[in-house]
Amino acid sequence: MNKLKLIIKREYLAKVRNKTFIVMTFLSPILMIGMIALVAFLTKSSMDKKTTVAYVDLSGIFSELDFKDNKSIHFENLTEADIEKAKIIVNASTHEGLLFIPKRDSINEIASNIQFFSKESPSMITISSLESILEKKLQNEKMLQLNIDIKKLDKSKVHVDIKMSNFSGKKSSKLINGVKIVLGMGAGYLIMMFIIVYGAMVMRSVIEEKTSRIIEVIISSVKPFQLMLGKIFGTAAAGLTQFLIWGLLMLILLVGSSYFFGIELSSNAMHNPQMGAEQIELITNNETQLIVAEILSLPLFSMFIYFILYFLLGYLLYSSLYASIGAAVDNETDTQQFMLPVMLPLMIGVYVGFATVINDPHGTVATVFSLIPFTSPIVMLMRIPFGVPWWQISISLILLLLTFLGTVWVASKIYRVGILMYGKKINYKEIYKWLKY
Repeated sequence: MNKLKLIIKREYLAKVRNKTFIVMTFLSPILMIGMIALVAFLTKSSMDKKTTVAYVDLSGIFSELDFKDNKSIHFENLTEADIEKAKIIVNASTHEGLLFIPKRDSINEIASNIQFFSKESPSMITISSLESILEKKLQNEKMLQLNIDIKKLDKSKVHVDIKMSNFSGKKSSKLINGVKIVLGMGAGYLIMMFIIVYGAMVMRSVIEEKTSRIIEVIISSVKPFQLMLGKIFGTAAAGLTQFLIWGLLMLILLVGSSYFFGIELSSNAMHNPQMGAEQIELITNNETQLIVAEILSLPLFSMFIYFILYFLLGYLLYSSLYASIGAAVDNETDTQQFMLPVMLPLMIGVYVGFATVINDPHGTVATVFSLIPFTSPIVMLMRIPFGVPWWQISISLILLLLTFLGTVWVASKIYRVGILMYGKKINYKEIYKWLKY
């Protein structure tokens, strides 16, 4: 046991003292927030950009009032010029394009023959905006032709806004489902990435010690099984340290943002449904404040604890496989033939999460894959924000733990033989033989 502790300590210190590890631990949250801010800024800049669209209307249906300037488009009427001349004018200018509305006998024929000419591929936002303007006007014209009273039709329209709450009366909003999807997808994707990153660390560590022949000296004083567990737990401790630091930094940023946006974080505000409703009503004009309020209403602490549990157990499960792969090969290039069986369950977990959890988080497919140990660290984390019964989480964690123990036993048999195997190309048949030793 003392030797195992020494190995864990050695692996842990080797990771946390690494300059890259230290820099990325503190820099990653800042980079993540910076990337989000950059994407938001670029999106806003793109949305705020105003372009000019010329139009030629030969149908006689549209007027300049129909083509009023909006936030993204300035319209220029070139109907007085013929279409060929208008093309030359627009092609020589900085306009985004030319909209041509032909003259036809029916509304349907006009709608199916409208064209847009441009030097380059036009913005989808521009095309969507033009289609909305054209559809609305042509639809109104067709209703007039059919003697439909547009004013009465407009008065008959009813807007439905469904108020959401659970059976205990706690109010919610439509936005919270989007927030849950983002948090669930983000947590599941992070688990997959971190399992790959930290598992690869274990594999590289084994390969480096094996190729440098240091491993021969190490196993003269410790058992291969202890060495493998030491590497796995040491790297897991380093990863957990990184997660705790990230959690603390994100908590500071969350509290800072709540203070900056003026959202009350007291327990009364968080647990009083009436106060929460009043608060949300006060900030409906500020989308950012509403998003922060919805996030704060979630069980963030329990979600963080589950994230740590599934990260640790998922990492322990896959890192034992990574360690056995590292022991079986002489260099990192040879690992590629063994990586697919390890990566496939992770990819399936992400696919199932994105394909089913979003639409039906409590459905049969999502539930089954959240219990299967090789996919549960990803799929279950995607389901947790939507509310999962405690017994499902318990079964999932127990199965994950038992599978880890079984995988470690299998991996240790491969590790024990492969760690001293040099200069031989290993295949699955050879590995199967090692399991019988």
